[in-house]
Amino acid sequence: MVFFITFIRAVSALIITNSHYTGVYPTDLIANGGLFGDVLFFAVSGYCLANVKLSFPKWFLKRIIRIYPPVIIITGVYLLFGFYNCADVLSAVKLFIYPTYYHFVASIVLLYIPFYIVMKIKILAERLPLVMLAVFCIQLVIYLFAYDKSYYHIDNVYEYMIRFLFFNAMLIGAYVKQNDCKFRNKSKVINLIFAVVLLFVYFASKMLFAKYSVIAPLQILNQIVLLGLLYFVFISLAGVDEKLNNMPGPLKKVTEFIAAHTLEIYLVQYAIIPRVNVLSFPINWFIITACIALAAVALHFVSQKAIKLIEKCIKVY
Repeated sequence: MVFFITFIRAVSALIITNSHYTGVYPTDLIANGGLFGDVLFFAVSGYCLANVKLSFPKWFLKRIIRIYPPVIIITGVYLLFGFYNCADVLSAVKLFIYPTYYHFVASIVLLYIPFYIVMKIKILAERLPLVMLAVFCIQLVIYLFAYDKSYYHIDNVYEYMIRFLFFNAMLIGAYVKQNDCKFRNKSKVINLIFAVVLLFVYFASKMLFAKYSVIAPLQILNQIVLLGLLYFVFISLAGVDEKLNNMPGPLKKVTEFIAAHTLEIYLVQYAIIPRVNVLSFPINWFIITACIALAAVALHFVSQKAIKLIEKCIKVY
């Protein structure tokens, strides 16, 4: 894997985790930016999965095998500890299979299907910007005629509309992959300038939409800015791939460690953060972070064993 993707995976994991540290910092304003981390991760998925070669059943099964073992393991562990509740068969299905307790899993499993279709059909794969525009147009129609615009909630990851944003993020990642020679190690200052400006505009717009309900009907502009921010951050980091790969050894190892455990870090943190947050800042931050890291390592070790066993059994049969 090219290193800028490893770097983005690590950064997205840190941003998402930080956004869940509500009540950890002296002010919750610091625990922010989770949606930006989400779209970064969906873009990474699109980049890594852009070259579709297998038939859909094999391709989809491969994706499922990579995702569900850690989900099922950690859900079972947290269920045993009483962190989750499971009253009947239906709730068990919702907890372990779909949509699960984790919004990322629910979204990525669903979005794998249209992503495969787009990348497999040549006429669509060769026109990703037009596909992205079409996806946004569909979202816009729903937004205009069926979306509650009376208050700001378009960045709620548990609402159906967020899937349009996540899907376009995947397509942006795939587009960058298709144009790898155009972006990688081709650093341009203008791209970084756009990224910085859009980062400011994005967070400023979030605050304005949340504070002033009178402008809530325009909240879809926030997602347009976010997609622009994602694009320029992605190509800016692609442009310095070689420099990132040459970062100091210890920092690089930490980055690679986080990138290798991104899913596990995401899965374990929900139950840990509120239960370990018992001391004042910054001691609570170090304890919570250490617990998340240790739990992620343990989950990764066990789930990788399970994944290898499943893959071995499937090859046999």
